[in-house]
Order: sequence, then C-alpha cells, then structure tokens
Amino acid sequence: MSEQAALAAEILDLCRKTRLTLAIAESCTGGLIAAALTDIAGSSDVVERGFVTYADQAKTDLLGVPAALIKTQGAVSEPVARAMAAGALERSPADVAVAVTGIAGPGGATPGKPVGLVHLAAARRGRKVLHERHVFAGDRAQVRLSAVAGALNLVRRLAAQEGP
Repeated sequence: MSEQAALAAEILDLCRKTRLTLAIAESCTGGLIAAALTDIAGSSDVVERGFVTYADQAKTDLLGVPAALIKTQGAVSEPVARAMAAGALERSPADVAVAVTGIAGPGGATPGKPVGLVHLAAARRGRKVLHERHVFAGDRAQVRLSAVAGALNLVRRLAAQEGP
C-alpha cells in the first residue's frame, strides 16, 4: 500500500470512528483527493461528494465563492481556499470539507505567487476554518501529489479534534 493510500485509509477509519462525512472542493488537484479516498473500497460511507472547480466561474457557481473575492485576491489565495471549504459545507450535508487551490505549473506563476503555491483549507461545522499555505517543490505531478497529501493531513487534523 502506498503512503498516500495508507493516509487515505487512516482518514476514512478516523471519520468512521468519529461519524464524520466529507466533502471535497478541488481546483489544482482536479479530483485527485477524491480519487485517493474513493480508491479504497467502502469509502462511500465517508465521502459524501466532491466538487472539481478548476475554473474561477465554477468556484462561484458550485461553491458560492464571490466573484469579487476571486478578482481582488486571486483564485490562489487564503480567502478563496477558506471560501471554497465553507461553500462545500454549505452546499452539502457533509460534516467536514477540505479545499485546495494552487499553481501546479509549469506556467501560471505571477509576482508573489510562484509555481508550487498551494492554499489548503478545511472546515468542520461549528468550528473555525483551518488554513495552510505551502510552496511545494517539484514538477506539476509532484506539486499536485504534495497538495493531496497536505489536504489529507489537514482533514486528519480536523477530524481528530474532540467534540461535536
């Protein structure tokens, strides 16, 4: 079992034990987080739904991220990642949502936003939204896989918190 598969299995088990369901909002990972989880048989009792919102308009249409926020902050930003996670919760019955937006490369970098920049956010009903900013090294595939691992670790952290 790969390291990613082991992490995904651990998260599914943790969510089962804590009776949490999960929604996933992905941009630069394009469905890889959902795939990592749903590659494991029986994941449907935890994974409630996934949103692949690669285009800015999809973030607005599917997750309710304000277009003005994307315009002023950029799609790859902390506020947009947080809004994506919150939007996934608002638009699903899931207990926890994770979101990722970033620049996987090789193009797309701008001043202050290098290739490898990824913003992750995780939200749990009734709790503060968690955020992490990373600049992952490597090529496009490596950045995307690092983003998946980061998102899964953030879900693990949020799901492990005590209380409702």
